[in-house]
Amino acid sequence: MPTPNKLAVIGGGAAGFFAAVNAARLNPDLNVTIFEKSRQVLSKVRISGGGRCNVTHHCFDPEIMSKAYPRGSRELRWAFEQFQPTDTVSWFENREVKLKTESDGRMFPTTDDSATIINCLNREADKHNVNVINRYRVEAVKPTNGDQFKLTIRDHENQIFDTVIIATGGSNRRSTYQWLEDLGHSIVEPVPSLFTFNFKEKVFEDLAGISVANGSVSIEGTSYQHDGPILITHWGLSGPAVLKTSAWAARYLYEQNYDFTIRVNWLYPQNSQEVQQKLKELRDTNARKTTQKQDTFPISNRLWNRFLELVDIDPKIRWAELSNENIHHLTEQLTNTSYEIEGKTTYKEEFVTSGGIPLDEVNMGTMESKKIDNLYFAGEVLNIDGITGGYNFQSAWTTGWIAAQHIDRI
Repeated sequence: MPTPNKLAVIGGGAAGFFAAVNAARLNPDLNVTIFEKSRQVLSKVRISGGGRCNVTHHCFDPEIMSKAYPRGSRELRWAFEQFQPTDTVSWFENREVKLKTESDGRMFPTTDDSATIINCLNREADKHNVNVINRYRVEAVKPTNGDQFKLTIRDHENQIFDTVIIATGGSNRRSTYQWLEDLGHSIVEPVPSLFTFNFKEKVFEDLAGISVANGSVSIEGTSYQHDGPILITHWGLSGPAVLKTSAWAARYLYEQNYDFTIRVNWLYPQNSQEVQQKLKELRDTNARKTTQKQDTFPISNRLWNRFLELVDIDPKIRWAELSNENIHHLTEQLTNTSYEIEGKTTYKEEFVTSGGIPLDEVNMGTMESKKIDNLYFAGEVLNIDGITGGYNFQSAWTTGWIAAQHIDRI
């Protein structure tokens, strides 16, 4: 009897696991092994969305969906024709995992528990006899003369496989990719994406946890500008508006050594003229009330009073006492304030990387390397990254699924 065709999947994250279980499902004679260097597989799935797992985004138009990716947009446009969010929803629902959509488009399991997704994938691995090995670090992959691959594994014997899918995820350390360069692939310099902005002066440090429902953040001297919720942290600002801005500007901000200036409109989409007019109306209609009281703008009392403090307005004076100059300064504070940024905060468990394997070295219709036959890539090891909101998981499912579809049959 010939030895069964053997597939090695290096990396037990979302992309690797999804590729493995689908490859095994589509070809029952395929001997599939997942090698994961850490103690457990699917660690990002476990912590995503605060432990709820933001599986995908409620966007079923491949063209619109692809626009959420600062790197990989053009290539994913066609990849989503093969497997997009509606396919993700169907795949999980066919395995009795229902998803729900929240107001911002993020999709989660109805259980609000990432274990639901992990358990589903583990059941699928068991069902199709996928061998999952933890704490096995693959340090090198080398093609052999017999059209196979030799895997060098730390502290373990070398192993031979017919086909390899590399799904090792992203890393901000260039050295992490050296073994891929040794294979003959080039690397787009990896830099962080999706991070928070740290203020040089901690003007809101004591207000951590307060947010505004919609604001806009722009980077001075550039065209980078995005809107959405803004969250105040101990170090500066976070929230979708900041994270989206960091994603699109990731490479620019890396070049600036994360030393730059942002402008914030805390009341977007209202502009300065509209806010100034409303402040003047407040001065007329609330003349006898103190400035610390207002219900015109969707801003918490503590944050509102901080804005007053920053423009030297005593919160205990009456609205009628405000001068036009006071109104002007408060308007600027609310809609057009600049803040010096000095550094970033990246949550290491959920970091996203811009960089990795260049997409022009991969056949994006099959995920196979253009340089080495029977070598495939999936997930964030590729130079693909999306904004926050389930997009990075969707690119993992998509690239993993495509790779699984095109593994050579026995």
